[in-house]
Amino acid sequence: MTERAVPILLSRDLRETLGFFERLGFENRGAPPEEWGYLIVGRGTAELHFTEDATVDPLRTSSMCYLYVDDAQRLFEEWEKEVVPDPATGSRIVAPVSTDYGMREFAVVDRSGNLVRVGSPL
Repeated sequence: MTERAVPILLSRDLRETLGFFERLGFENRGAPPEEWGYLIVGRGTAELHFTEDATVDPLRTSSMCYLYVDDAQRLFEEWEKEVVPDPATGSRIVAPVSTDYGMREFAVVDRSGNLVRVGSPL
């Protein structure tokens, strides 16, 4: 049996969250957000789940997760064209760095304040 964990992140607006992650190459893998009040998006083998919470303050990180990818630098270059920084919501993308623990990492924050760290081995 293959085991895996899937983060469930908070969203202030599931339709807005879907649009944000679709621009980053994710696809909706569940019902329309209005049907379930829940969102499942995926890109390749990566999958993120979201549940709606209208009380989310986007200027505070509500939750976070880490995505391991083959080439974080290449993905950053792709995503930085899609993420428009928004001071009103805190949405942004942070440039990659090489860490002392052997990873090339960057971060993206969605319009609900979710921090998604993305990394690949150096």
